[in-house]
Amino acid sequence: MCTVCGCSGATVGDKDHHHGHDDHDHHHHDSGVLDYGAGPAHAHAPGLSQTRMVEIERGILSKNDSYAADNRALFERRGIFAVNLLSSPGAGKTTLLVATLTALAGRWPVGVIEGDQQTSNDAERIRATGAPAVQINTGKGCHLDAHMVGHAMESLPTLDDGVLFIENVGNLVCPAAFDLGEAKRVVLLSLTEGEDKPLKYPDIFAGADLVLITKADLVPHLDVDLGAIDRALARVNPRAETLLVSSRDGAGMAGWLGWLEARRRDALRTLAAQAEARAAALRAAVAE
Repeated sequence: MCTVCGCSGATVGDKDHHHGHDDHDHHHHDSGVLDYGAGPAHAHAPGLSQTRMVEIERGILSKNDSYAADNRALFERRGIFAVNLLSSPGAGKTTLLVATLTALAGRWPVGVIEGDQQTSNDAERIRATGAPAVQINTGKGCHLDAHMVGHAMESLPTLDDGVLFIENVGNLVCPAAFDLGEAKRVVLLSLTEGEDKPLKYPDIFAGADLVLITKADLVPHLDVDLGAIDRALARVNPRAETLLVSSRDGAGMAGWLGWLEARRRDALRTLAAQAEARAAALRAAVAE
């Protein structure tokens, strides 16, 4: 993952620098495919052994998971339903958010964390709807992490009993590995991207609670096999729900908004039940 793209800070000068291929960093198939995902690290970085890559990744993710746990505890205390939106660039995350926020105006407290490598263009589009937004620019970083999200929350107004949308950096690889403390993950797949995207980028789709197939208004103009998309998703993640939507003409938006409302309601009920259980345990302890 990020040992490849550079986010880890690992360098070729690492003590494990080597030029050989004796650490199972790739597998050569008879079909002419060099598979660099076959080793223990499931990736390759020049100058790093597979063992060292695994060590680096575990360290990065362990630190991130600690921050994610803090974020999740904060969201639960304040009744915030947090949704992590992931997709490739141009799949329609910001356009979907603008349409969603317009539809939700006045219904719940809402806030948005926008992730991009550069510019505040998307945050400005979000603020134009009246919703508060914090822009995170990651520079060369290819994903948001939980530490960034925790800091961004300090700049948002109170969202108690509301919804937080986290629009991740457009990327189908590294964001899959980073828990941000969210309650649900929603992956967008536009009809212009090809039916086999879930098979090419399985990790991000495997972690999805919902897959939104976007740009449904283009169906009449594209040679797209919707059944092939469904079959690919079923192979990677049979538990994920799927919805076909268009932010442009509104098709499927009612289903998306209904999904949000139902999942938010479920999350609040779970939190209420947990709070009651803790209160009951405290009453029982006092009674003893």
